[in-house]
Amino acid sequence: MRATDIAVPADFSSSAFFIVAASIIPGSQVRLRSVGLNPRRTGLLTALRLMGADITEENHAEHGGEPVADLVVRYAPLQGAEIPESVVPDMIDEFPALFVAAAAASGQTVVRGAAELRVKESDRLAAMATGLRSLGLRVDETEDGATIHGGPLGSGTIESHGDHRISMAFAIAGQLSTGEVRINDVANVATSFPGFDELASGAGFGLSVLS
Repeated sequence: MRATDIAVPADFSSSAFFIVAASIIPGSQVRLRSVGLNPRRTGLLTALRLMGADITEENHAEHGGEPVADLVVRYAPLQGAEIPESVVPDMIDEFPALFVAAAAASGQTVVRGAAELRVKESDRLAAMATGLRSLGLRVDETEDGATIHGGPLGSGTIESHGDHRISMAFAIAGQLSTGEVRINDVANVATSFPGFDELASGAGFGLSVLS
């Protein structure tokens, strides 16, 4: 073995929260640099584009054998859609963020074939459905998915069940709410995405971490 330099692509799953935030918060525009775009990881892009998201790719390259590109995301009004089951395996970790995009969209978004979400760090289907309902939305939960009816988000308290993706998804939702959104049990965010709160605040989130 010999020493070498390795360029590691930016993590798509971490980028997903900022992709969704920029897509749904009016006036937003972000550039996410050198994001890994392995097609088995980026089903969220397919789903968001189906809903009308404005996401362009620039500066395509390859790092460590993986395709990468800058993602430029601009706010665009989203429309609810039926998410093709064929893309579900390629976005299984991004569903909490997608649920927030669906909450901000006009009309209803239908998710099927995502039963695996019930056995992640938490039952993410139940946790997202319960959390969105607590903010005033209608969510019809099924065994392997849900129908999310978009609408205005109110204030409320969210139980994250220690699941970092639930916490970060509702941090996005809180930027569109009419009042305060309090998210409990967020310590695991620091493990999966160190510095998320500082990065989100730097991007314009109204966010504070209470001890």
